[in-house]
Amino acid sequence: MKRLKFIYNPSSGRQIVQKKMDDIILNLLNKGYVIGKYATKEKDDALTETIETCKQNWDAIIVCGGDGTVNEVVSGIALSSKKLPIAILAAGTVNDFANYMKIPKGVNDFVKMIEDWNITYVDMGSCNDKFFINVAAGGLLTNVAHTVPSEYKTILGRMAYYIEGIKEIPKKIFEPIKVRITSDEYTTEEEVFLFIISNGKSVGGFKKLSPTAEIEDGLLDCIVIKKADFQELLTIFVKLYSGEHVNSPKVKYFKTNNLKIENLSEKEIQVDVDGELAGQLPVNINVLSKVLPLFVVKTED
Repeated sequence: MKRLKFIYNPSSGRQIVQKKMDDIILNLLNKGYVIGKYATKEKDDALTETIETCKQNWDAIIVCGGDGTVNEVVSGIALSSKKLPIAILAAGTVNDFANYMKIPKGVNDFVKMIEDWNITYVDMGSCNDKFFINVAAGGLLTNVAHTVPSEYKTILGRMAYYIEGIKEIPKKIFEPIKVRITSDEYTTEEEVFLFIISNGKSVGGFKKLSPTAEIEDGLLDCIVIKKADFQELLTIFVKLYSGEHVNSPKVKYFKTNNLKIENLSEKEIQVDVDGELAGQLPVNINVLSKVLPLFVVKTED
């Protein structure tokens, strides 16, 4: 019978998530699966454990945690020669990628997905020496994920991000950053408020942020929000829900398999990948085509 390693962050989500994981483990044990459990304690624990697990006699990894924990596991897969398939049991605040991939949240449906062993290979992105499964970003509001108190995340969920984002606007609205973006598809030097490089459609809970993105096309979707006045920027943010923001003259939307972003400002510009700080500009961003084996729900033929 197959051997499954659970890598989980005990501080992510609510108690109901922990109980769900325990119920899934009990269900799988009753079906004869061999189960291992590893609880993270600090940053990079999930990354290190994933690399070690890939060297051992395991058949798959099930990761339970927020976007940061998931990022560490997929990064561990990217760094390993043996690519174990992973299943994502969503916890934490946003979990954009798991929601976008329609990974089941119910115990029985999740167990059935494992039993079906239906695996697809999806793209990832690299940002200098970091990896991301969903998004790399910099500029206006990208520090929100790092300023929200953890207790607010637990109580308010994704609304905590929006609340903090609204609070950030008065301080940041007139502080564009000047960057140089270089790619085969689009090259520019200009002042911008935000750049977002995404693998999937959903970012920050906005389900259509990159409306034409696909996670198996070998391309990353890039959104550049250019310097704009308050009314223009407000209109762009309102249209994020419908995906119509990409039609704004202050928004550049394009696809590429690699690009470089350089800092032309006097201040440092931080870059965020999958909700975690990942250094500062300049960055080289590339797509890693179909490198991550992922459990997904088996569709009817």
